[in-house]
Amino acid sequence: MAGQGRNLALATWTFAINFWAWNLIGPLSTPYATAMSLTSSQTALLVATPILVGSLGRIPVGALTDRYGGRMMFMIVSVVSIVPVLLVAFAGSIDSYVLLLIFGFFLGIAGTAFAVGIPFVNAWYAPARRGFATGVFGAGMGGTALSAFFTPRFVTWFGYVPAHLIIAAALAGTALLVMVAMKDSPSWKPNTAPVIPKLKAAGKLAITWQMAFLYAVCFGGFVAFSTYLPTYLKTIYDFSATDAGARTAGFALAAVVARPIGGILSDRVGPKVIVLISLIGSGVLAAVEITQPAAELPAGASFIALAFFLGIGTGGVFAWVARSAPPEKVGTVTGIVGAAGGLGGYFPPLVMGATYNATEKNYTVGLLLLVATCLVAAIVTAWRLHVRPAGEPTGGSN
Repeated sequence: MAGQGRNLALATWTFAINFWAWNLIGPLSTPYATAMSLTSSQTALLVATPILVGSLGRIPVGALTDRYGGRMMFMIVSVVSIVPVLLVAFAGSIDSYVLLLIFGFFLGIAGTAFAVGIPFVNAWYAPARRGFATGVFGAGMGGTALSAFFTPRFVTWFGYVPAHLIIAAALAGTALLVMVAMKDSPSWKPNTAPVIPKLKAAGKLAITWQMAFLYAVCFGGFVAFSTYLPTYLKTIYDFSATDAGARTAGFALAAVVARPIGGILSDRVGPKVIVLISLIGSGVLAAVEITQPAAELPAGASFIALAFFLGIGTGGVFAWVARSAPPEKVGTVTGIVGAAGGLGGYFPPLVMGATYNATEKNYTVGLLLLVATCLVAAIVTAWRLHVRPAGEPTGGSN
C-alpha cells in the first residue's frame, strides 16, 4: 500500500517526541530532590505522577482514535501536551513540589500518543506484517531514551526553562508535520459508535484483559525502570544526574531496539513464544539486580539485558493484539491494554521508594516483587493463554 513507510515513520517520530515530553521529570529527579530536599517516597511520587494520566488517558484516546483517526488525534495530543511542558518548566523554576505534582499529572497527556499510533499503523499493514509495523512504531518509546540522555544536558547547556521550551517547540513542529504530511490509511473506516458502549464491548473480549495483564508486566517494567532508574543509579551507585541519565538512555535504547525485534519474531514464531522468553528473561535479570552487580560493565550489561527482554515482550504483546483483536476495535482495545501497561509502570516506582532499605542501601524487596510477578505471568501465559484469530472464541494455536 503506497505511503506505508512514510506514515509509519511519521507515527514513530510523533510517538517519540511525545514520549520525550512525557518523561521530562524523571531525568531531572535528582536535581529536584536536591533542590527541594525530597524524601525517597516523595521523589518516587513525583516521577510516577505523569505515568498515571499517560496510562488512564489511553482508554478514551484509543476510543477517540477509532472515531477520528490517527492523524487528527496525533495533532491534538501533540498540541495539548505543550501546555503542561511549559507549566512544569514554571513549577520547577520556583522549586514548587506541589505544582510539579499537579502539572506533572497533566504532562501525562503526552503519554497517550501510544494509543493513537497502534490502530493508526495497524490500518496501514496486512495482518501478517502487523507485528513488524507495531514493533517499529513501538520503537518510538525511545523518546524516553532521548529524554534521559538529552534533558539533563539541555539544562546544563541552555538552562532549565530553555530546555523545556525546546521540547515545547518540538511538539509544535511535530503537530505541524503531522498536519502536512500524515494521512490515515485508505482502509481505515471511522467507528462512530458512542465511546462508552465501545469500551464495554472491548471489555467483554478476553483478549483485552489477557493482553492488559501481560503488557502491565512488560511495558510497565520498562516504564518503571526508564523513569526511576536515574534515582536508582544515584542511590545505589552514586552517579550524577547527567551520568545516570546517560545510562538510563542506554537502558531505554536497548528496549527500543528490542521492541521491533519482538514484533518481527512474533510474526515468524508466534507472539506467545516471544512473550514467554521475555517474562522468563526479565525475571532472571531482575534477580541478578538484587545482587547489585559492580558499577559500569557488570551492572550496565545486566540492565541492558533486562531492557532487551522487556522490549521484545512489548513487541510480542501488541503483535498478539494485532492478530486477535477485531479490526474495528483495535483502537479501543489498544487504549485499555496501553492503560494497563502504563499503570504497570506507575506503581513500581512508588513501591521502590517505599521499600528502599536505607540502612543496607538496597531495593531488594521491590526487585523480588518483580521476579515473582514475571514468574506468575510466565506460568499464566504458558498454561492459560492462546493466540487466536480475531473473532474466534475458541481454538487457535500459537
